[in-house]
Amino acid sequence: MEYLDFEMPIKELEDQLEKCQIIGEESDVDVTATCKKIEKKLVDARKNIYKNLTPWQRVQLSRHPNRPYTLDYIKAICGDTFMELHGDRNVKDDKAMIGGLGKIGDQSFMFIGQQKGFNTKTRQYRNFGMANPEGYRKALRLMKMAEKFNIPVVTLLDTPGAYPGLEAEERGQGEAIARNILEMTRLKTPIITIVIGEGASGGALGIGVGDRVYMMENTWYTVISPESCSSILWRSWEFKEQAAEALKLTGADMKRLKLIDAIIKEPVGGAHSDRAGAFKAVKNQILKAFDQLKDLSHSDLVSKRMDKYADMGVYKE
Repeated sequence: MEYLDFEMPIKELEDQLEKCQIIGEESDVDVTATCKKIEKKLVDARKNIYKNLTPWQRVQLSRHPNRPYTLDYIKAICGDTFMELHGDRNVKDDKAMIGGLGKIGDQSFMFIGQQKGFNTKTRQYRNFGMANPEGYRKALRLMKMAEKFNIPVVTLLDTPGAYPGLEAEERGQGEAIARNILEMTRLKTPIITIVIGEGASGGALGIGVGDRVYMMENTWYTVISPESCSSILWRSWEFKEQAAEALKLTGADMKRLKLIDAIIKEPVGGAHSDRAGAFKAVKNQILKAFDQLKDLSHSDLVSKRMDKYADMGVYKE
């Protein structure tokens, strides 16, 4: 397990607990009481640290190297029923954007999301979760397929942004994202969107238009990363914490501004500390959202979705 700077008190207590247990195993000394005291301190430390996180600390947690990624969620939720589909039928298959059919119980879903890598080789293979235009066109192809067969769509957002390279721009990156946003607003099947990690800019929004939009507790969703915002406003990355605060990028901020529908609570310690708990929370939220949407007619579904986004940003003086 890797630890972030603000998690070091937890690491120290876990090390103490491990040493205490080793002493008990290797000697006749009864260390039960001592171990229980350390365990209690560990529980209290976790609660205190994770209930008072700053926006920047939540950004750090969203990027935690042990945090589960899109395929981890899909495989845990769908098991062997998931069948990945490839290619945009135009250029190639974008490995940063994955999608396919899977079942939760007897209900089929079309799962789509950005996929990051877990080591240097897989990060390069997945282009660090930054999709090219063909990735967004593949996502749209799968959404249209889901619409044709009346299958609900689940999108899982986790990207530092769409790929900004020259070749991506040459192949129409902006058009591909804009086309997805347009088509998703009028897609005649339920769309459930969940931010499971980083939700940066148009790269996330390209698959982020939904009837229900949720954010996991330790994620962020905004137009620009705190580091990039800091470099623009202060000409330095040193002010990223102030930028994170100003951007109002946390789930609580987004819920208060009525830009998302709800926050999915993570296990204490974050999704990386209890993967099974995180998978269960996401699965339950998907089923709950689908239950709310499944009986709506196509016209009601599209009408409510368009009204939802038309109401965003409306204010009274």
